[in-house]
Amino acid sequence: MKHRVAIVGAGVSGLTCGVLFAEHGYGTATFAEETGQRTTSATAAAILYPYDAEPADAVIAWAVETYNVLVDLNRKPRTGVSIIELRQFSRTGEAQIPNWAVPLGGRALDASSVIPTSFKGGFAITVPLMDTTIYLNYLEERLIKAGGSITTNVHLERLEDVSSEFDLVINCSGIGARNLVRDVDLEPHRGQVAIVPKIDSLSCAIVCDDPPLMYAIPRTNDSVFGGTNELSENRDVDPTVTSRIVAECSRVLNIDNPKVLAARVGLRPFRKSGVCIRADRLSDGRTVIHNYGHGGAGFTLSWGCAENVFQIAARSTAALGR
Repeated sequence: MKHRVAIVGAGVSGLTCGVLFAEHGYGTATFAEETGQRTTSATAAAILYPYDAEPADAVIAWAVETYNVLVDLNRKPRTGVSIIELRQFSRTGEAQIPNWAVPLGGRALDASSVIPTSFKGGFAITVPLMDTTIYLNYLEERLIKAGGSITTNVHLERLEDVSSEFDLVINCSGIGARNLVRDVDLEPHRGQVAIVPKIDSLSCAIVCDDPPLMYAIPRTNDSVFGGTNELSENRDVDPTVTSRIVAECSRVLNIDNPKVLAARVGLRPFRKSGVCIRADRLSDGRTVIHNYGHGGAGFTLSWGCAENVFQIAARSTAALGR
């Protein structure tokens, strides 16, 4: 029997799960209120960087698995994946190389040469970068090529509203899971970014977690300046915050303030008790596998979490087939 799988959510987690299931022969359909450049994923800087996600041990394992997949995708044309140097800096002192960066070759920076005067320490690591203007489209096209489908403008009050023709439901609803499954552990961590023209002098990604949070990420046709991380459900762009972001990034890069092409807001789905990947039963008896709560690390954990979900599903569908 060919099992039919419904993926709820079309951000990077939902699309990645959809690709994996469709390419393994499952009848796969994705349902979402928003797709493509309207999703929270489209707002992300989308560099491999485990930000705002727990628990640490699982996050590291998922990030390393995702890293390996993305390195392979970098070798293929038109995926939107490239390899770039990430430099993380600290305003307060020497930047410790975090545990996740150690297996990927994190290294201390030479304070005498590459650390901007705004900072006191830093480390560097070479990681994949996903240009969301290309990569999300690539995932959608790959999903459809494998026989999957995507239906947009779908609002669900509960997971049981998914058609009974699907015997397996994968919940990748991001911050929407807070209402969809009444998960009180989910918090909307608001992130605002500014899209500016491509900056010739910005050849690496620059990140600083110390307040005020800032990052400058070069992409194929533009650059992403960020950002914010605040507990808020407000999806409206704040022009004052945009100005602050651009001013701070420009100060660090020692450039004149560039023109703002666009400003965007996304709500990171941070889960206080950690990323939720587990199987459950809907009230109608069908199996649901949850995959949400990735915080600011949706892209970073995408393939590792999708593989985890697929393994759980394979065990569940094998049991159904007996």
